Amino acid sequence: MGTSAVATVQLTTREVLGIGVVRRLWFALIISTFGDFLVLFAVLSVVSFKMHAAAEQVTWVQIASLIPIVLIGPLAGVFVDRWPLKPTLVSSDVIRAGLTLLLLLATQLWHFYLILAVISIVSSFFGPAQQCALRTSVPSEGIMATGAVMQQAIFVVRVISPAIAGLLVASFGAVSCYLIDGASFLGSAILIASVVIGSKAATPQKTEEDTPGGIRKVWFDMRVGFNFILHHRAIFFVVLALAAAIFTLGCFAPLIAIYVRESLHGSVRLFGITSSMIGVGILGGFFAVQQLAKTHSNKTLVFSGLGGIALGLLILSVITQVAVTLVVTFTIGFAVAAILLPAQALLLQETPEDLMGRVSSTGMSIVFGAQVLGLLLSGFLSKLMSVQRMFSLAALFLIGLVLVGRLLLRGKAAQQP
Repeated sequence: MGTSAVATVQLTTREVLGIGVVRRLWFALIISTFGDFLVLFAVLSVVSFKMHAAAEQVTWVQIASLIPIVLIGPLAGVFVDRWPLKPTLVSSDVIRAGLTLLLLLATQLWHFYLILAVISIVSSFFGPAQQCALRTSVPSEGIMATGAVMQQAIFVVRVISPAIAGLLVASFGAVSCYLIDGASFLGSAILIASVVIGSKAATPQKTEEDTPGGIRKVWFDMRVGFNFILHHRAIFFVVLALAAAIFTLGCFAPLIAIYVRESLHGSVRLFGITSSMIGVGILGGFFAVQQLAKTHSNKTLVFSGLGGIALGLLILSVITQVAVTLVVTFTIGFAVAAILLPAQALLLQETPEDLMGRVSSTGMSIVFGAQVLGLLLSGFLSKLMSVQRMFSLAALFLIGLVLVGRLLLRGKAAQQP
């Protein structure tokens, strides 16, 4: 992690999209992510306006789609490291297409929770398999740009999909979104099936005495993934940093509405603008970080990102002005990008191919767990203290993480176990 990016010439966005696997996976990601956001919006619309669910019941729609990844992720990674990549990716898409159509039959709240949870379980296999496919197909100097184009696609879709989903639901009903999502998974499967994906490196052979069998073997493989993260100082730190950033955003996102209403005395329109500034900041950060990575190490970028989020939260806790809030929320989004891209690049570069599924799925599990915890904790703490006090505490938490990270990495290059 301490190695400077100056040593190698980083590939550009155009160059990584010139790689067939990356380009097909990119297109597949765009259409399937678009379908996912359409379905989430449609389900939230049905639950909120047709079923008149309470606020906490609506929140559980999102939690139901996150919890399985948190719980199943590390286990899914074990099988992803054993299974061939293309069949895993294609079958995951096809299965999710079928599961999405079950939403057409949903009439109770628990139907929606259950279907979204099962879809999430299948997604637990797709995510790490996609990371493995990128790891086997992209040279190390293209990892940063590849991560950027993938994340940019997700956030661009996230920005445009609510308006399109709202129009579709209003004009044709939620059923149209379910059908489009099912079609998007099938389209993703066709794209992935049409490209050649390299095989993963073979897992080193162990003697029968060293390797358990059955369920013990699965548990053993899970522990290998956990141990790799725990003993690789740089990866351990960036996973913690990314989890901390997502945890903070998980707390921040529900509370920004209260902050706009009570501290800024603003309207719903200002809330929408403020929320969108975070996404704009993240998108801008993706472009800037690719350039900064040419002259700054991953460690410097991650520390800067944590510090930027902390500084932004401290400013919001003491200055309540609209202009300042807009600038700060943009800066927080920018800082998140400074953590997200180096963290993803480091995981892809430093993780052995035969461990990629386990390490990426375990990291994903930790990050999504932090998001769920942030969502739950924000509602609890908002009853005990003001939003500005919560922002201050979150900032101090991030500053403490920076200090811990410097102690963890000071004076030693991160070493693999």
